[in-house]
Amino acid sequence: MRSENLTGADNQQETPSLSNIVLDPNWIVGFVDGEGCFSVSVHRNSMMHRHGGWQLLPVFQVYQHQDHREILEAMVRVFGCGQIRPKGPNSSVLTFAVGGLSNLETAVLPFFERFPLVVKGSDFTSFAVIVRSMRMKEHLTDIGFERLVRLAYGMNANGKQRSRNVEQILEGSSETVRGAP
Repeated sequence: MRSENLTGADNQQETPSLSNIVLDPNWIVGFVDGEGCFSVSVHRNSMMHRHGGWQLLPVFQVYQHQDHREILEAMVRVFGCGQIRPKGPNSSVLTFAVGGLSNLETAVLPFFERFPLVVKGSDFTSFAVIVRSMRMKEHLTDIGFERLVRLAYGMNANGKQRSRNVEQILEGSSETVRGAP
């Protein structure tokens, strides 16, 4: 008895290669709204002598399971910058990350200004202000640093995941912050 369902190689459909996938900008917006993050971390840096040794580090990140690495590789092609790395030492999740003020200002900000986010629009707006202010070196002044730290702490659920509150960062970073004239 012969079956009409062919199972041989002649009936196999080719799966398109995802290594050359082209992402639609609106798809990217939805993907980033769900799996992305615009964040500005505040770290101690012993090389920083201003602001009590605190440093602002803006980064744009998108997360995806390693089984779908090709999506993150396509994001690298779209933005023309960024790196893919594991989220943690034992994690099966990968992170596409763009850091560096120049890359953020020339690649990431214009993209999301042209194709606005829905869910993360407010965080992006704050992020864009911080990146551009840092490019203009406003964070090097006491007043500018305080303004940008407060703006960063207003992002991502008002900084609820941060290990220090905003006052701990600003305490001792300037005479202005402590209330001196």
